[in-house]
Amino acid sequence: MKRKNLFYAQSGGATAVINTTACGVIETARQKEEIDNIFVGHDGIIGALAEELIDTSLESTESIRQLYHTPGSAFGSCRYKLPPIGQNDDVYRRLFSVFEAHDIHYFLYNGGGDSQDTTNKVSIMSKKLGYPLKCIGLPKTIDNDLMHTDNCPGFGSAAKYIATSIREAALDVVGMARTSTKVFLMEIMGRNAGWLAAAAGLAAEQEGDAPHIILFPEVAFNEERFLKKVKEVVDTHGSCAIAISEGLRDEHGELLIQSSSVDAFGHVQLGGIAGKVAALIKHNLGYKYHWALPDYLQRAGRHLGSKTDVEQAYAIGQAAVEAVLAEKDNIMLSIERTSNTPYQWQVGEVCLNEIANHEKFMPKEFISEDGYHITQACREYMAPLIAGECIPPFKDGLPVYARLKKQTLTPKLEPFEV
Repeated sequence: MKRKNLFYAQSGGATAVINTTACGVIETARQKEEIDNIFVGHDGIIGALAEELIDTSLESTESIRQLYHTPGSAFGSCRYKLPPIGQNDDVYRRLFSVFEAHDIHYFLYNGGGDSQDTTNKVSIMSKKLGYPLKCIGLPKTIDNDLMHTDNCPGFGSAAKYIATSIREAALDVVGMARTSTKVFLMEIMGRNAGWLAAAAGLAAEQEGDAPHIILFPEVAFNEERFLKKVKEVVDTHGSCAIAISEGLRDEHGELLIQSSSVDAFGHVQLGGIAGKVAALIKHNLGYKYHWALPDYLQRAGRHLGSKTDVEQAYAIGQAAVEAVLAEKDNIMLSIERTSNTPYQWQVGEVCLNEIANHEKFMPKEFISEDGYHITQACREYMAPLIAGECIPPFKDGLPVYARLKKQTLTPKLEPFEV
């Protein structure tokens, strides 16, 4: 039997555990007689088009194992949208020329909804061009907005970071509220779906605990009602901690704040909504405030990694290798919850065309009746996802993360401008 090469790449924003999935892929593939070598795209699909293929055979067993607890995108990621099929198919011909030149017949792409669209297009074009290629999508996103999967690897660790951070910051505010800051606002990632903002609600165990208010993209922002709520909280508890999704919208569904710039997927750049809402509070209520933008910190905080999240991320990498060797194609692997009490799960699969370019929003039953907090149902769904600690090794007081050679293969084709 002729051994074939496998291609893996990372796409979109990083998470605390996307490299854990890479570790699962590489460690599993190295054990398979059917697989000759594992190549990784330098900066995602761009690495395939540019023929910048990282040769993982040059990475030590120890370095690959260190990926298990390393945040970020160790091999480089990208936001690059393949053209619609039928438009500029030269891009696809280039892609398959690279695959043919390097005997690549297994394609694993690790990312969110837009990345699953890429995997779907590659799978469709492999059949159109008659090239034998098995394509599997590997889920990843802190936004937790992929359809047909109970949750997404990356979300649990980000959720743990957010819930921990809002609890700690709120304790700081409580200590100074009598003579200083009375309102703290944390701006949380989530363009259209409020899953990560909702995770802040896990920090509140009893009445009066922070966060006191959560602002979701799914709930239209009403200025008058919001300000009344803030005043009630401060009058009752002395201070108010607020979790705000960056994708907060008005009653017309329009973003309250956005920039004119967009990324390669056409997404508007967000950021700064917490500052706008804080100024609104100051102007109308006169409270001193502080606001924070965790930004990359919430998706890179591997020191607060969820054990559940880490285990699921690695299992996805393992299962992806098994799937291509079982001749499966045009699917995304998923997490299936088989039991809530006790929490149990397994890896499943779903057709890519049911995933690509779709989003999963917070269900109404997860949002409190007043629209400002989470329900018990949401808490029961999220709590297992942040459960358990998986602390990386430390040296001299700091975490130890992977340092890779990332040596690429010698190109066999002419250069291609991406």
